[in-house]
Amino acid sequence: MAELLKGAPVAKALTQKVAERSSALVEKGVTPKLAILRVGEREDDLSYERGATKRAEKAGVAIEKIVLPADCTQDQLMDAIKHINSDSSIHGCLMFRPLPKTLDEAAACAALDPAKDVDGITEGSLYGVFANRPVGFPPCTAEAVVALLEHYGYELRGADVTVVGRSLVIGKPVSMMLQAKNATVTMCHTKTRDLAAHCKAADIVVAAAGHAKTVGADALREGQVVIDVGINWDAEAGKLVGDVDFDAAEPIVSAITPVPGGVGSVTTAILCKHVVDAAERTLA
Repeated sequence: MAELLKGAPVAKALTQKVAERSSALVEKGVTPKLAILRVGEREDDLSYERGATKRAEKAGVAIEKIVLPADCTQDQLMDAIKHINSDSSIHGCLMFRPLPKTLDEAAACAALDPAKDVDGITEGSLYGVFANRPVGFPPCTAEAVVALLEHYGYELRGADVTVVGRSLVIGKPVSMMLQAKNATVTMCHTKTRDLAAHCKAADIVVAAAGHAKTVGADALREGQVVIDVGINWDAEAGKLVGDVDFDAAEPIVSAITPVPGGVGSVTTAILCKHVVDAAERTLA
């Protein structure tokens, strides 16, 4: 049986470290603060907001919620972003996406100050990831993958990693972050010819394709570590599943993240870490 790489211990350890850094900042007169910018009442946004709020409380990060109606105008949204950019007490912003189709999401992302972009939605943050420079912050889920692997003691230097997925949210940034740790990364996607062979050759497989059971038993071998970033609803089974066929993979590989309870549970801890990072940068 494979070792289950649960996210809860990783999130707990990260939160404790962030809380200590938050306390040190408070002693210097700075309270790390996250602005949560939400448009409308989407249930998935509300669920993540609840989790982020609970995590922030444990991490010593203050929360300011800015909630706009689903039918708000572009001007109202841009005014909210201007407020976040100009308020020196706010160190980071989490803007829920996708925004309603009536709004220009690209313009909203571009308007946010990269220094306060704690979830990697601006071009400035993405430049920082690709150039391996401290500009903005990487997407929280991408960093959560790296944090989870490091927490469980897996050596990334020299490791062969196959990343399945090429989005700017996970696939591309996590590939860059793994290369910055001196891993050798192969990027694949659902159109890759002989995807199974690329996965089977890797020491570590990161599945982030956004499609249930993209990675099956034919793509895996003994000794591998599998990080499943996918979150998909399986109507037939009536439950959330990942991008990996867990039941087929678990007897084969040496370690695998569960879904839910794996990478996703680490993301809010990374979010709080980014807010504290941003607060510390203001004192540098």
